Amino acid sequence: MEANQQKTWLVDQITQVAEPLCQGENCELVHVEIVVWNRQTTIRVYADKSGGITLGDCADISRQLGDLLDVHIPDMGSYRLEVSSPGPQRPLKKKQDFHRFKGSVVKIETRAPIHGKKKFTGVLEHIHDDAVVIAVDTEQVEIADPQIIKANLAGQ
Repeated sequence: MEANQQKTWLVDQITQVAEPLCQGENCELVHVEIVVWNRQTTIRVYADKSGGITLGDCADISRQLGDLLDVHIPDMGSYRLEVSSPGPQRPLKKKQDFHRFKGSVVKIETRAPIHGKKKFTGVLEHIHDDAVVIAVDTEQVEIADPQIIKANLAGQ
């Protein structure tokens, strides 16, 4: 298995373990990423909940998740686990994320140019079954879901 495929497989495995844990802690699993730098593997888990996630929530999830990963993915090797809030530039990955943050300023990057651009910042106005509409300046831009490479809240 090539390195990118292995990383994707591992993110999927970690997500399968972390999702029910986060739900049990009344949190939402937002994103899992793996960063390898200087031969050190860091697993970053981003969680959130209504009213915001606390340091105590992150510590609880981290303790439990570390144990669960050691049991469910024993051949993972050494790693450093970080659990934190997604922050003000939270990624929007699921359709429910777009619904939840309707009316917020978002940044969206697309696969192919739309009106000659691939990066858009605007107010998330409408969420359709297969697209989102954002207001960029005075123009409404409809972006089909498959065209979205990356979407985040614009932060504050």
